[in-house]
Amino acid sequence: MPGLRSYSLVAIGSAIGGVLRFWLAELISSWSVQPFPWEILVINVSGSWAIGFFAGLTGPQGRIFVSEPWRQFFMVGICGGYTTFSAFSLQTITLLQQGRWFLAALNIVLSLSLCLAGVWLGHVGAMIINRRLKHLPIH
Repeated sequence: MPGLRSYSLVAIGSAIGGVLRFWLAELISSWSVQPFPWEILVINVSGSWAIGFFAGLTGPQGRIFVSEPWRQFFMVGICGGYTTFSAFSLQTITLLQQGRWFLAALNIVLSLSLCLAGVWLGHVGAMIINRRLKHLPIH
């Protein structure tokens, strides 16, 4: 069972991720054309890339050692506080209730495909870095 340190790190990371999400959503909302939820799509895709990159770089085959509590800080805390699947779901339902079937379908297709691509691209990027740092011992 995780200790107080792990819970504290996840809580701090969640706060950081939540603030980053709020700031970026406000920034994108000021630029975007509504009613499509561009801010949530950008946040979820960038968060997916970040977790894939970090997991690949610091995982068992990674070349950068990060202790488990600090991996949890980033992947559970920051990424969990930053990404917004619940907001994505609510906005998709709202689009459906408004009869905006095309935008709802677009949101589902883009979110799913781009977030999966984001995780994959993040992981690929980490593997490239791992190969370039092959002279370093694994953990």
